[in-house]
Amino acid sequence: MAKDKAEDIDKNVTKAEKTAKTDKKGKGTDKIKELTDKLSKEHDDYLRLMAEFETFRRRNAEERLNLINTASADTIKELLPVLDACEQALKMLSGSADEAAKKGTELIFDKLMESLKKRGLKVIEAKGEKFDADRHEAIAQIPAPSEELKGMVLDVTRTGYELGGKIIRYPQVVVGA
Repeated sequence: MAKDKAEDIDKNVTKAEKTAKTDKKGKGTDKIKELTDKLSKEHDDYLRLMAEFETFRRRNAEERLNLINTASADTIKELLPVLDACEQALKMLSGSADEAAKKGTELIFDKLMESLKKRGLKVIEAKGEKFDADRHEAIAQIPAPSEELKGMVLDVTRTGYELGGKIIRYPQVVVGA
């Protein structure tokens, strides 16, 4: 489209030059300059308008993608308590003799986690790592069983998750003192 506009501008300049050559009183050069300036201004205005439109399209696409990602994150955040309930059920059933209940709960948990991982959800592994206030939420501090466990995460009471590189829920941890 810009190419067509540029070709139209070139044709108009050529017409103006021909008109100027046929003008016998010498006023043609003034007319050419006037038309060329006008055409140049309109060409610049057109290029600016096209640049603004491209910027608008890019921003609109970014906003739409951001809206989709935000909606996805909100939906996933609402499913985190379901994951927590499944984890609790698995812990409770670990000592049970009911194998069918264990396998059924594991199946549900695995399917849910698989689906959420496809959408970018990642578990934040915290147990055994050095405590980092930017990545962990300390809810308790207990005496460390050994010197090397001081300042380390000894237990995770609530799993933390990342989505798209951003932490959507911090892991709640117990830290050795």
